[in-house]
Amino acid sequence: MEATFAGLSPWLFVVAPLVIVCAYVVFGLTGFGATIVSVPVLAHFLPVSYLVPLLVVLDLASSAILGQRNRAHVSKAELKRVVPLMFVGFVAGVTVLVGVDDRYLRLALGLFAAAIGIHGMLNPTLTRTISALWSVPTGLVGGVVSTIFGAGGPIYATYLSGRLHDKAELRATVAVLIVVSAFSRVIIYAIAGLLLHLSIWVGVAMLAPFAWLGMTIGQRIHVGLSQPQMRRAVGAILVASGISLLARTLL
Repeated sequence: MEATFAGLSPWLFVVAPLVIVCAYVVFGLTGFGATIVSVPVLAHFLPVSYLVPLLVVLDLASSAILGQRNRAHVSKAELKRVVPLMFVGFVAGVTVLVGVDDRYLRLALGLFAAAIGIHGMLNPTLTRTISALWSVPTGLVGGVVSTIFGAGGPIYATYLSGRLHDKAELRATVAVLIVVSAFSRVIIYAIAGLLLHLSIWVGVAMLAPFAWLGMTIGQRIHVGLSQPQMRRAVGAILVASGISLLARTLL
């Protein structure tokens, strides 16, 4: 797809920076959610085949920065549980589930994310840690969803919010999982030739400062939140994510 800025709406240069700032405020706050916030809006202005590779590059850079800054808070134990299964999910998403009607997958993911988000908002204090065995479906389903939709964040955040009591640990660990997911998708897109267009890298260069600004704002908000407030924030993002997926599917 040879997308050029000359063929796109001039509103792109106003709308895209604002959307990216908002999306990465969410990312800086929670460690996930930028793609889910930005794609439904920007898809009105950009071809999806142009938008998805562009955003995965921004996600990779942003999650790498966030993970590096907060590496002391990363839960290595949870990474060891989830990451190997995530790669199995990547393979399954590429080789098996790409033939499944993704409308049903979107509906299931949307309902799941919204339900978990509502539960988190209504129960902001983690009183019982869920079993580590939930890392198995988390890694598998998260890998599949990341491959097909590029939106595995809600799956990882749902699991980790039931395992980790520290808000910084939760955000940092989700960010590292997003790094792994985004890096894998960058390789896939590069092999497929989707990153071999100058216009994508022009878009990345144009929007990167706005992603950085949004992430910086989100991190400052994160510092001022208590753990229950953080769980409510993650829950609200999960609800918004679920509604977004349901709306995109049903409409």
